[in-house]
Amino acid sequence: MDNKNLRIVVSGDICNNSLIWKTHPQCIQGLSWQDYPLVHHLIKPGEALLLSKLVALSTGATVLSPQIEDFEGCSPKDVLLSSVDLALFPLTAEEKDPHKVYRVKDYLGFTGPTSGILPKLFSMIDDDENADMVIIDDENNGFNSEEEFWPLALKAPGKTPIVIYKINNPDRSTKLWNQIETLHLDNTVVVINGDDLRSKGVNISRSLSWERTALDFVWQMNNNPDLNYLTKCHHLIVPFGLEGAIYYQNEGFPESHLYFLTYEIEGGFIKENQGKMYGLTSCFVAGLAHAIASGMRQNEELNKTIDEGIREGIVAAQKYFSQGFGENPEKTPFPNPAIFIEGENDFIYKEQIQDVLIRNSNNPNCQSCWYIIKDKSSTNLAEISYDIVKNGEKSALKFIPIARFGNLKVVDRTEIEGYRSIKNLIGEYVSAKNVVRPLSIAVFGTPGSGKSFGVAEVATSIAPKFIEKLNFNLSQFQNVLDLFRALHNVRDLALMGKIPLVFFDEFDSRFEGKLGWLKYFLAPMQDGVFREGDSVHPIGKAIFVFAGGTSSTYQEFSGEDIKDENEYKQFITEFQSAKGPDFISRLRGYVNILGPNQTDDQWDQLFIVRRAMLLRSLMERRVPHLINENGEAQIDSGVLRALLKVTRYKHEARSMEAILEMSTLNNAKKWEQSYLPSKEQLKLHVDEEQFSRLLMRDTFFSEKIEKLARDLNYKNITALSESLPNNLNPRKAWENLSEELKNSTRDQIRHIPSALQKVNYDLISVKEKPETIQFTNKELDILAKYEHKRRSLKEKEAGWKWGEQFDDQKKTDPSLTPWESLSSDAQNRIIENIKPWPEILAGSNFKIERLKFLCYCETHLTPVGNSTKKME
Repeated sequence: MDNKNLRIVVSGDICNNSLIWKTHPQCIQGLSWQDYPLVHHLIKPGEALLLSKLVALSTGATVLSPQIEDFEGCSPKDVLLSSVDLALFPLTAEEKDPHKVYRVKDYLGFTGPTSGILPKLFSMIDDDENADMVIIDDENNGFNSEEEFWPLALKAPGKTPIVIYKINNPDRSTKLWNQIETLHLDNTVVVINGDDLRSKGVNISRSLSWERTALDFVWQMNNNPDLNYLTKCHHLIVPFGLEGAIYYQNEGFPESHLYFLTYEIEGGFIKENQGKMYGLTSCFVAGLAHAIASGMRQNEELNKTIDEGIREGIVAAQKYFSQGFGENPEKTPFPNPAIFIEGENDFIYKEQIQDVLIRNSNNPNCQSCWYIIKDKSSTNLAEISYDIVKNGEKSALKFIPIARFGNLKVVDRTEIEGYRSIKNLIGEYVSAKNVVRPLSIAVFGTPGSGKSFGVAEVATSIAPKFIEKLNFNLSQFQNVLDLFRALHNVRDLALMGKIPLVFFDEFDSRFEGKLGWLKYFLAPMQDGVFREGDSVHPIGKAIFVFAGGTSSTYQEFSGEDIKDENEYKQFITEFQSAKGPDFISRLRGYVNILGPNQTDDQWDQLFIVRRAMLLRSLMERRVPHLINENGEAQIDSGVLRALLKVTRYKHEARSMEAILEMSTLNNAKKWEQSYLPSKEQLKLHVDEEQFSRLLMRDTFFSEKIEKLARDLNYKNITALSESLPNNLNPRKAWENLSEELKNSTRDQIRHIPSALQKVNYDLISVKEKPETIQFTNKELDILAKYEHKRRSLKEKEAGWKWGEQFDDQKKTDPSLTPWESLSSDAQNRIIENIKPWPEILAGSNFKIERLKFLCYCETHLTPVGNSTKKME
């Protein structure tokens, strides 16, 4: 069935849009009126009329819709009229882009009907009760209560069209919602814009992180009683800006998928200098309709076509915005058919849109540790981190959300949310008028974590022409006069029309007692003035950034992480005496900078990724000759492992930078182990013994492969001792093995470190024999499947194939079959072969250690048989 044979009905609320814009006369003949701008006026269809045009363009199907005759010159009486002011804006986000198109500058308002309250509605032309698809644009302007104007396919008994219900004011009490809920819910796709949900009081965060938006949505659907009726939807789509959407599906078991652009957050695509556009959600729906129509032709399941449709909708909406009304609204076709045609030079493709299943849990601990970076990758964080250093974050993280603020790149969700909160605050402050006080924010982190750099990049990414940085270290101030001099510098810069970005480093240092500087900032923060003698000086517009020196987190500074009750009471007494609560009340935000060290064993999972991002950045800036033409970093695997996995850098980022600078790399072609500084020098920045063992792990392990292979063979022989001949000595069984079987055992040993990664373990070389761990049934199952797959692949590459009998000559092996097809005896033999691993590794001074970047949920799962349950 071709799309042309599909019959799609589009109806809903009706509106015309009055476009108004100005130009200057091109031909001057000395007439007075030519001294003034030319005002242009054009009427274009809106709401359901615009949606029908978009759907016709996107699907190529026969589209039936209400029609208004001859409205190009003026809008018919009693039809709702929206007026918008147009202006020329850059085609792209670049301010200097010479290509301009018309977009909306201001929404001027509505001209209502002259003969009543309800705008005029129009009946369908050639309505068809057998329509394949019905698309409704419900703007809450009367259509949802006027049944006579509804499509026949919604009212005729026994009809089951696919319904796309676009609604901007969700309300279960309307007649139309009740009709759809009663008769068509199974085949209905409800589309509600995220901002429309928020306007109904649904608390979903905006522009912090995709994880936060997604988890807020799921929480609201699970817990908000006002959304109970929406939870019954079989298919609900909520677009968030032009950058993402959530697809909620409930066909007996509710689950939600997030669709997102990795390089943007909600609202990030449209910049302030680009204007606005109406009809964005309608264009999204048209893209969705195209995928559903194509799926109907192929008899595909609705949920699969919705998956494709969301991607097409996001792409179409972005292209629709970019095209605007064209260079000349009177001549450029609107809507432009090109928005639904994929071109070679498009700035966006549907393949760039990623999706991930949203974690569905009311446990705040479980929500806190959900990271898209972990769910989107089949590898663990260590392998992702190696890839970042080796190939760059653009290659390694192309499917992962990443935030960019100037030269700052962030992948850690916690940091992304903190930085974006600060960015939103600074953005609002910079654009505000008649500001009477500075914007005060705090930033915390260990020395060397990059506190000043991060906030400075965020601020200057907002208004680089206006923001100018000043830096003062309070620990170096001798008296209050030093502070006054600093504030005069701030004031002078503000009088020059700049917005000072003022860093007060180590604001929490001692002065006249603990936290002695705080009381001197209260008046400047609250009133925007400082008093010097009898003179009062206004500061003007400024951004105060208070960078902690003794407190590495806000929670430490405010005492929130003190568990002991008596200790907390003593802290609060001293904190109140130093005006700490008054100081905090004047802050408008804070961010904790995490740096390359792990801040918390349970919650800080992504420290190894932060290290990788920092290391790659340092190599690109300091030793670019070690990055080849393909973007691959030339670094020894042992050096890379040690730099990423050493427990702690004594001076955070400065230590990692120092190790690079202390290495003799100027003429090197690869960062080899021999180019590293000596142990004595390394001791300044890391635990040199641990660093060396991480560095040499491959060497240590290679040296022990023969011993480990012998020990594993001995353990397996001993386990079978009851069935062996009495004269066979297990210790000498290794010598009796064929070289082929010996090599097979050695090969298994070589792959143990990779296998352990699959169950979230690392292999560490230690001085003394460690305790022997015992694998759980779940871990043994995973390891056995991995080992079976590895061995099967190796045999197939060597020319072996499946056969009913093992035959060395014909190279047939009955075990060359999927794990599930193996007999239980064969499976158990593989499992029994793996059980001795911990013991033989411990015997060679290798410790099996749990990875340090597991989340709360992963570390709070205790195995029971072949399943897992959460620890209470």
